[in-house]
Amino acid sequence: MITLYALKQSRAYRIAWLLELLGLEYRAEVIARDAETALAPDSLRRIHPLGKSPLIDDNGLVLAESGAIIEYLITRYGQETALKPPTDSPVYPDYLFWLHYAEGSLMPLLVMSLVFRKIETRKMPFFVKPVARKIVEGVRAGFLNPQLKRHLEFVESKLAGRSWLLGDALSAADVMMSFPLQAAVSRTTLDLPNIAAYVRRIEADPAWQRAEKRIGKLELL
Repeated sequence: MITLYALKQSRAYRIAWLLELLGLEYRAEVIARDAETALAPDSLRRIHPLGKSPLIDDNGLVLAESGAIIEYLITRYGQETALKPPTDSPVYPDYLFWLHYAEGSLMPLLVMSLVFRKIETRKMPFFVKPVARKIVEGVRAGFLNPQLKRHLEFVESKLAGRSWLLGDALSAADVMMSFPLQAAVSRTTLDLPNIAAYVRRIEADPAWQRAEKRIGKLELL
């Protein structure tokens, strides 16, 4: 049986969603974040040296990294589903793009945004705080906010007139993109109606709702 090690409020939600979409039997071990750091606890390092989530254990094969897990599960258990287009499909290049874009381009910007918010709220000497705030504001204005706007508006444009990223059919590309777009909708002030509607479709999907029942409601940090 597959075991999913799911850190609360993490990328593990998309793996639980995929497992439900594939109709696979699995055990979910839900892991609380460290109360002080909000990071994964050291206990995860006993399962994988990096101590990150999501992790799966498929009958002794331990695998990390969302993209690798998704490709593994689709290749091993989902060949007969429509979640991955055939390589000769005209949408296959787009499938590959979204599968890698999620963590390669969009998530680093969202993680940087989260780190900056933590810096602003972190306790520090009074004489350091103005300097830290000035640095954060400068990076936000000069790099982070323009880049987030460019990327989110790009995704927004690609979802125009579409239910899912490849068209009318849900695919593993949507599974991979679910977490960053859920995070973006919860944090941005940009007007992104297509992305907002897309996230609502994800969260209305019966497989997504079954996943949340297994590992708890997604409440982003």
